[in-house]
Amino acid sequence: MHRRFLLTLAPAALLAGCGFRLRGVPEFSFSSLYIGAGMGSALGRELQRTLEGSGSQLKVLRNPADLPTAEAVIDILAEQRERVVVGQTASGQVREMQLRLRVKFRIRTPGGVEMVPETEILQQRDFTYNESLALSKEAEEALLFRNMQSDIVQQLLRRLSAAKLPQ
Repeated sequence: MHRRFLLTLAPAALLAGCGFRLRGVPEFSFSSLYIGAGMGSALGRELQRTLEGSGSQLKVLRNPADLPTAEAVIDILAEQRERVVVGQTASGQVREMQLRLRVKFRIRTPGGVEMVPETEILQQRDFTYNESLALSKEAEEALLFRNMQSDIVQQLLRRLSAAKLPQ
């Protein structure tokens, strides 16, 4: 019985000893954030939902009238989706494609002082293509774009938590 107890504690002790800890609630150096993305931006909506659901005390603002009251502003400068053919058969049929999602952003104060200069995040995924399965490949493409968008939102969250207000 004593040996079984020690064996169940061993993995926890190993994880604690290596410095592993679960990612907690993000901490921000500002209490309010204005998201400068178009109202039709899926990335802006997902970023807002993620920030509001993160459990932090950050107040998320989207109304342009609230911009002067924000302590920090994240401007989504560009959001570009690309499809590139990377493989073809000898007869010229598409066999492999690469999807890319590029997002340019900056983090600043409402007064214009940059906290994070203009930065581009690029996510890309390769996938096989078959013309006879066009509908299912279209659904797979949409899923891959959603996954890339979620990855970018997580990266933006980490950049926001690392950004510091100027003194």
